[in-house]
Amino acid sequence: MSDKIHPSAVIDGSAQLGTGVVVGPHCVIDAGAIIGDNTVLDANVVIGENVKLGRSNRLYANCVIGRHPQLLGLDPENSDLGGLEIGDNNTIREHVTIHPSIHSDKATTVGNENLLMVGVHLGHDCILADKIVISNYTQISGHCKIEIGVWLSGMVAVHQFVTFGKWCYAAGFSGINRDIPPFVCVSGHYPPEVRSINKRGLVRADFDEAQQERIVEAFKQIYRGDGIFLDRVKAVADDGDLDENVRAMVDAIIRSSEHRFGRHLEQFRD
Repeated sequence: MSDKIHPSAVIDGSAQLGTGVVVGPHCVIDAGAIIGDNTVLDANVVIGENVKLGRSNRLYANCVIGRHPQLLGLDPENSDLGGLEIGDNNTIREHVTIHPSIHSDKATTVGNENLLMVGVHLGHDCILADKIVISNYTQISGHCKIEIGVWLSGMVAVHQFVTFGKWCYAAGFSGINRDIPPFVCVSGHYPPEVRSINKRGLVRADFDEAQQERIVEAFKQIYRGDGIFLDRVKAVADDGDLDENVRAMVDAIIRSSEHRFGRHLEQFRD
């Protein structure tokens, strides 16, 4: 148990705090929560029931992590919710809200080394990978999947069941209502438009020049070629010696096209 707990903090007796955990003034930690070693909670942070936080996370003032999802008709006293699991080395800035799964056997999950800036909201049943940046006041609806290295700029609004492919980028004020393939930049809303390759993302991913060139060439074939869009995608996909990153692009586009709204995860809606 940590000895760096402010006397005004309220911590349920069943919560587990690792070594070196810091709990600031007026924090609330509910029953069954697990806080990993060297995690820091600034003032007024609320951690809900059975939330699991890994090591060396930093949560800034007024975050609310793991309280009930915002669903009409959901009993606020209902304890039959799923989990919320957050990995290691995440930075969660002021006023971030993250909700647990609405299914008792599932969990909202956040990976490692992510930065969630001021006012970000993650809805229930979202899945976040690693090295993601989500900028101020971006709102992520439930059941979304965000793959490694994604960068969402400020005030992006995201529909339920959207998938963001790895190392893609969404410009500020975008309204995202369909899946975004890996490695691209998008902007606009309803629908957003793919504008270019996210070259900064490719650098962040530590891709070498040959890998970057193959992605750029595939992008040109898919988004700058003639004819029907899906035909162009399938023509690239039919290459028997396709680079794994290009394969990720074309597979993501094809999966999304299988649902009429362009959101692959809609196929698994309850």
